[in-house]
Amino acid sequence: MYPNILRHPGPTPIPKKVELAMAQNMISHRTEEFVELYQKTTQRLKPIFGTKQDILFLPSGGTAALEAAAVNTVSPGEEVVVITVGAFGDYFVSICENYGFHVHKLEKKWGEACTKEDLIEFLKPLSNIKAVFATYNETSTGILNPIDQLGEVVRTHTDALFIVDGVSAIGGAAPKMDEWNIDILVTGSQKAMMLPPGLALLSVSDKAWKVIEENNTPAYYLNLISYREWAAKGMTPNTPSISLIMGLSAVCDLIDEEGGFPKTVERHQLMKQMVREAMMALSIELLTGDEYASPTITAIKKPEGIDLSTFLGHLKKKYHLDFAGGLGPLQGKIFRFGHMGYCFPSDILEAVSLIEAGLQDFSYHFDPGAGVLAAQKVFLGSLRKE
Repeated sequence: MYPNILRHPGPTPIPKKVELAMAQNMISHRTEEFVELYQKTTQRLKPIFGTKQDILFLPSGGTAALEAAAVNTVSPGEEVVVITVGAFGDYFVSICENYGFHVHKLEKKWGEACTKEDLIEFLKPLSNIKAVFATYNETSTGILNPIDQLGEVVRTHTDALFIVDGVSAIGGAAPKMDEWNIDILVTGSQKAMMLPPGLALLSVSDKAWKVIEENNTPAYYLNLISYREWAAKGMTPNTPSISLIMGLSAVCDLIDEEGGFPKTVERHQLMKQMVREAMMALSIELLTGDEYASPTITAIKKPEGIDLSTFLGHLKKKYHLDFAGGLGPLQGKIFRFGHMGYCFPSDILEAVSLIEAGLQDFSYHFDPGAGVLAAQKVFLGSLRKE
């Protein structure tokens, strides 16, 4: 039986080394062995977040960590700005509205980024904003928001906290939490971090901790002060995802073996460019422009004259190549090519080759091999620069 070639934006493939690490004998989360694992692993994650702050583990998906960031910092009735450029920005809107926050929604067309000019103009009539929420990498559209610039706007034009969803970015893009004025940065295990779902990671600035300490949060399981208190002892307040943390230690090993996190970021940039050049060579349009294109996922418009749902089903059934379709208003209009985490240039060449095979099955007009050649040129060009 052929293995499924998973090119989704999450969950993503798991390295064998990580699988073996997660298969170790179970340990208790109230032992010296766990304390050592926790402390060493959280320390190794700081460069990936671009912070000197501690990293906290929540035994949950990334959405729970987003909820924790909201409920621990803002009280019902307080005003917040939520920047949304797609489906996962809308998640933040829903979370904030469910907790009774007064939400000002800065909404951009799907496929566009939020620029610093957009945010400056949006903030002009507003005052008393408690927090600004943004998505670093919008998984539904393949947009990478300019979080560095947005963070500067928040710092210079408000006293608000800047809270960022980095779920499909961290591990593949290089956030600089401390430099970019990010007060809470969140990610999940199942995307560029090369793990199964079930572990959320977040980091909190000193400024945010002061707000959290004064906030009358109704949270219990998601109470970040509790996580901070237990983190000081090298533990978590509740039973953590022990096997996933074992696997996360192996993920850190793999990043070190690649040459450090900057090399991992370079690989993601390379794969992004390979995919984009391949699709352009096949005359298949991309949803986003180059300036704000994601290094972890590319949103690709449906090939002209082809029913996308039928095409994606065909790729999966005949060639075992599994892509994600579009969400919301983009359903049936795009497919999403995930190239994050345990993915390499050879995987891009394989996927592009199989896309070409599928296009030929659907009598799509193109020069066979054009996409593979374009991707290969990008790859070989990167090798010459080394």
